Amino acid sequence: MRLFLEVARLGSLSAAAAHLGLTQPAVSYQIRRLEEQFGVSLLRRRQRGVELTVEGERLLEVTAKAVGDIDALARSFRVEAQRPVVRLRTDYAFSALWLIPRMDGFRRLHPETDMQIVATQRLAAGFRDEADVAVVFGTRDEFGAVGRLLLPESIVPVCTRGFLDRNGPFDDPRQLAKARLIHLDAPLPSPWFDWRTYLAEFSVPRDTHAGRGDISFNTYSLVIQAALTEQGVAIGWMGLVDTLLSAHMLVEAGPPLEASDRGYWLVPPRSPNVHSERLSAWLSDEVTRNGE
Repeated sequence: MRLFLEVARLGSLSAAAAHLGLTQPAVSYQIRRLEEQFGVSLLRRRQRGVELTVEGERLLEVTAKAVGDIDALARSFRVEAQRPVVRLRTDYAFSALWLIPRMDGFRRLHPETDMQIVATQRLAAGFRDEADVAVVFGTRDEFGAVGRLLLPESIVPVCTRGFLDRNGPFDDPRQLAKARLIHLDAPLPSPWFDWRTYLAEFSVPRDTHAGRGDISFNTYSLVIQAALTEQGVAIGWMGLVDTLLSAHMLVEAGPPLEASDRGYWLVPPRSPNVHSERLSAWLSDEVTRNGE
């Protein structure tokens, strides 16, 4: 089709052959093949070149659009292949509850850059070699030397208004100890606040029988989904549940706690580049802008 288009554009088999880097007999052969396949004459041979037949004109109209569309698609493929991609490694909770609701802001600010989110429950050793930027949960001892504290750990028990009205109030942690609690499974000792350490901060023991109705999940997104469906009270990490609290989908259901040297850390790559620096700056600005 491209060959036919060039013959029609230039009005010459020889000129088309020279333009495409082919021989004139090769071009002539391909035109004959087209005519045999369509069963009509597409060109009239003149003393100085060729001109299209009526059928050739009709084919040219379709061919010009098809070849143009193919060329445009090829250009878009090349542009997309050349677009920079910045990789962000983090956990499921941060990506689902904090990042995804906000990432359109990064796209608007840097439309030329694609963000690739690589989420995992726990980052393995060597994660800095596999990411442009990482947001990881841990302590100052773990990440203070290489990262910057992005979101200090600040928590508050959360549930729906309906669950609170039916089962509360939970102003006193001793009342929470008797409630149906939603747990996030974690290795012991837990690297973050869990219900055991939360209640221990208030010196509140829990009767072993009180936990028989509790439920547990291995990802925080499921913990929050269970809280939203009025299954119990969950520990809410500020920064991750802020939008749900603002929308009154969840409400605070107990006194808050903080761990100032623990939380989400922004860890740059070993070899920073302009794209990782832009993403790091956007993450920091977004936290500051939302007062988190």
